Amino acid sequence: MNTKYEPLFKSLTLPNGVELKNRFVLAPLTHVSSNDDGSISDIEIPYIEKRSKDVGLSITAASYVEPLGKAFPGQPSVSKDADIEGLRQQAEVMKKNGAKAVIQIHHGGAMSLPGLTPNSDVAAPSEVEVKGFGQQEKHTARALTEEEIEHSIESFARATKIAIDAGFDGVEIHGANHYLIHQFFSPYYNRREDKWGDHLKYPVAVVDAVTKVVQEHGAPDFIVGYRFSPEEAESPGISMELTQKLVDVLSEKPLDYLHVSLFDIHSKTREGKFEGETRINLISEWVNGRKPVIGIGSIFTADDALNALNTGVELVGIGRELLLDHEFVAKIEQGKEDEIISEFDPERTDLHELPEPLWKQFNAGFYPLPRKDEKSTTN
Repeated sequence: MNTKYEPLFKSLTLPNGVELKNRFVLAPLTHVSSNDDGSISDIEIPYIEKRSKDVGLSITAASYVEPLGKAFPGQPSVSKDADIEGLRQQAEVMKKNGAKAVIQIHHGGAMSLPGLTPNSDVAAPSEVEVKGFGQQEKHTARALTEEEIEHSIESFARATKIAIDAGFDGVEIHGANHYLIHQFFSPYYNRREDKWGDHLKYPVAVVDAVTKVVQEHGAPDFIVGYRFSPEEAESPGISMELTQKLVDVLSEKPLDYLHVSLFDIHSKTREGKFEGETRINLISEWVNGRKPVIGIGSIFTADDALNALNTGVELVGIGRELLLDHEFVAKIEQGKEDEIISEFDPERTDLHELPEPLWKQFNAGFYPLPRKDEKSTTN
């Protein structure tokens, strides 16, 4: 190994005492490959096993906690006892080579797809029109009732118990990317005038419900993480000033890490009093060592990973790159970083060893990423 990359392979101990073997994290990646009922499919198992084998922490695709929250075709479920057997198989292969296996628990809220939810029903903090995953036209989400809000919180708690029963090492609460928890935190999506109009109330309620289940049913070393988006383009939307409040609250909760969802880890704040400052640097400063922070966004080479770690985060999330080359981490460790595959090649006969539904999305230019041909890389 080139000695400059050694910091990426140092172990890290989480607040609950769990030791991660290195600083690499398999990011939660939408793969559209689960069975229609949300159960784990045969093609998912080898897919995630290959991408978990060299990282310290491995996170599943966003898994819906109740049918109303299903936001992607081929999305996995963590909503019912019947899911446990498939999830158990998934957890086993994720942990096989020493990674800690974490399942991301998720609710689409307004972004749930009418064609996938019961009775085509879609609900959010407030009524809103949105365009969901892969959709050409907008759909309308109605406002959740207070009873439904309470039920959704219970669904996150139930999903946590299912994750424990399935043998996962932890859960990641998906509070990012315009999904339900994000929506409650956002002034754009949440215009409620009842108690749930407090933008911090729902995220905190979910965290408290999840950690309560862990305290009652999980082992002391069960991991709980939280993912969030620090800023959004909508107006009035989530600002870095609002995110500073969220970070301060989350940093005092019994969480084991915070995961910052960024398309580019070096991106800068777009407006407000922090305009022009690098988001990940601000967040690391606000967390101030109280929790490990995962940074992510457009990391395709060994130097990208090292530069990400050098921003001050403790862990580096690798997403699209581990889809392109599941040996990314191993190649760095073996001093073969020049052999890393960092472009999508539609001519590869092995399809980058991706499930066919995911490869088709890559080939269609659905995800922005480097590629060998000239097809558009924007959705």
